[in-house]
Amino acid sequence: MNWRSKQLWLDLITGARKLSNFFWALTVFLGSLGFLLVGISSYLGTNLISFVPSQPIPFFPQGIVMSFYGIAGLFISCYLWCTIFWNVGSGYDRFDRKEGMVCIFRWGFPGKNRRIFLQLWLKDIQSVRIRVKEGLYARPVLYIDIRGRGVFLLTRTDENLTSREIEQKAAELAFFLRVPIEIF
Repeated sequence: MNWRSKQLWLDLITGARKLSNFFWALTVFLGSLGFLLVGISSYLGTNLISFVPSQPIPFFPQGIVMSFYGIAGLFISCYLWCTIFWNVGSGYDRFDRKEGMVCIFRWGFPGKNRRIFLQLWLKDIQSVRIRVKEGLYARPVLYIDIRGRGVFLLTRTDENLTSREIEQKAAELAFFLRVPIEIF
């Protein structure tokens, strides 16, 4: 969701609470649970999962390997669910011409630096940059160039915006901030 007026530009950033992340966290959890149950079934010599026969799977080495994959997958699944629960990466970008300030806020992982808050003067923004990342999935990315601090990423790396949408957003933001656009 975005909100814009003549003096204020506010972009809300979605974090880890997306449908695709829920899908992958659930898929990894169910798959790793299946691996672990097959490994335990091969150790006990009984079927804990009725539709997967465990008798032909010897515990050493296949059962051990499947148990290891199951435990590793449960750790990865736990990490994914924690990331979703804490909504890592969510926040906002606020450009306020009336106060002359830029506020960039993101939620991180719990700890000392969970709240990531960057506050700058509008006059320190030199330009809005568009950079096309090369590779198999080439796509444009939007940055702001800050005097003395380098560049700061504004679009998420997993955001699927077309080149036209990025260019339009960059043009509108550059017009709002009254700075030039640079393309790299």
